[in-house]
Amino acid sequence: YSVLARSGYFPISELATFRLINSRLQGHPTTHEGLPGIRVASGSLGQGMSVAIGAALAKKLNHDNHLVYSLHGDGELQEGQNWEAMMYAAAYKVDNYIATIDVNGKQIDGSTDEVLHMGDLRAKFEAFGWDVLAIKEGNNIEAIIAGMTEAKSRTGKGKPVCVLLYTEMGNGVDFMMHTHAWHGKAPNDEQLAKALAQNPETLGDY
Repeated sequence: YSVLARSGYFPISELATFRLINSRLQGHPTTHEGLPGIRVASGSLGQGMSVAIGAALAKKLNHDNHLVYSLHGDGELQEGQNWEAMMYAAAYKVDNYIATIDVNGKQIDGSTDEVLHMGDLRAKFEAFGWDVLAIKEGNNIEAIIAGMTEAKSRTGKGKPVCVLLYTEMGNGVDFMMHTHAWHGKAPNDEQLAKALAQNPETLGDY
């Protein structure tokens, strides 16, 4: 929603209605309430990769050289549809597609290891026929730019590309880091003030 608002799809002030009754900015974006910029509802977790692969194949059919990007949570990969999509993308050489996995080790009910341990994600993607690279400093924008530039250079070579982006949830806010408790929870005014005091460079956004 933040990206959509700042891209001009709706006023930034509307962000204050997030998850309120009758707001169109609910927990998962939907399309049926007239929300511009959203083409596919995301409430059913695990479908994004399939949608992205379809978009990438459509671009190939239309001789469109643009790339398709998608972003996924590590816990989201517990949904089986992702693994069918991974297998399909490799089998059909969907090499105009970059899937980025936010590997923070946490999901709504706890750590990913506790809920459903997924083992070695790099080995799994590579075994499915993907080209894989890792960005170890996923909370560092310079590292992200360098890593995604490298990922882009690997497209068009017969394999879909996976970026493992290692991040810390709530990075920079001491009471939000190292816990899954803030997965879908908003801070109160006092907590917000404490968080912003730890990151004064963000104050200009509020």
